[in-house]
Amino acid sequence: MILARVTGRITSTIHHSDMDGRSLLVLDKIDPEGQPTGGYLIAVDSIGAGAGETVLVLDEGNGARQILGGSDLPVRSVVVGILDYLPG
Repeated sequence: MILARVTGRITSTIHHSDMDGRSLLVLDKIDPEGQPTGGYLIAVDSIGAGAGETVLVLDEGNGARQILGGSDLPVRSVVVGILDYLPG
């Protein structure tokens, strides 16, 4: 699992048909204190996260496909939770 902050949404006119109706988010990786680590991810949004929110990301293809309900989906990372706060 990876902590990240949503920085934007990706829009495309051409995409894989299994991705119809699914949003892609641009995420900046953060450490447990909420500070940027310098990395980023593009992940499928499964919960309706918005810009500026801190999220939990599953970055493992098989698990992501199970969450999204499709064994053939072309996906590796999926947003699985929105954090209300970071303890510490």
